[in-house]
Amino acid sequence: MKTFKSIAALVLMLIGFGAYASTPVLTMVPIDHVYSPKGFDSNDSAEIIVTGFLPNLCHKSPQTKVVVKDKKIEIQVTSLYYEPSNPFCPEMIVPFVKAVDVGLLDKGFYDVVVNGKSVFEKKSSILINEASSDAVDDFTYANVEYVEKQLGSREIKLRGYNPSDCFVLDEIAVADNGKDTFSILPKMKQISDFCPMKMVPFSYEMEVPSNLSEAKVLLHVRVMDGKSVNSIFNNKVVDHE
Repeated sequence: MKTFKSIAALVLMLIGFGAYASTPVLTMVPIDHVYSPKGFDSNDSAEIIVTGFLPNLCHKSPQTKVVVKDKKIEIQVTSLYYEPSNPFCPEMIVPFVKAVDVGLLDKGFYDVVVNGKSVFEKKSSILINEASSDAVDDFTYANVEYVEKQLGSREIKLRGYNPSDCFVLDEIAVADNGKDTFSILPKMKQISDFCPMKMVPFSYEMEVPSNLSEAKVLLHVRVMDGKSVNSIFNNKVVDHE
């Protein structure tokens, strides 16, 4: 009887340990860099772009929480973390690029702190310009879905689908924040009042400027509906003629 009770107690202990080991806990995640794109106005929904990594495959996609107080933006980036003893969580670094919507902001400079008061704390700043009109955006941007890059080249392609053939590319404007981010604006123009809804694929080629010195820069592509597509670019590429 004693042996049976001992075995039963051991089984219950192992079950309890397994349940504990598999219970996720919300925790801050490691942050590599904070990018602050140039070009947001006081009537835009501004974005801060955060890069980092998840330490194993059992982490879920990172979540964000934003608090804006006066001229300071505090961002917390977290993920569900599983205990290291969980055998179903193989160690593998999973990098991420996360666009954080910080909402409508008054004009001026803002300090940005990500995962503050932790070992993962990173800082940046962003300038919000005064809006020139009441419109959310003065331009219609292409519906870019992803950025196609080529190894060893500064040439990239903006690929996606526009919702109608009555819009064509007008120009691709580029602005930088002087540090680590290129804001890419694929501006469209309407050539017809008749705009039938039909998905029109496109591929727009451009060359990434070389005036920023950081080894890695962010390509922040503004797209339709006030959103963005973001991609990290190796700024030290060598063109092969």
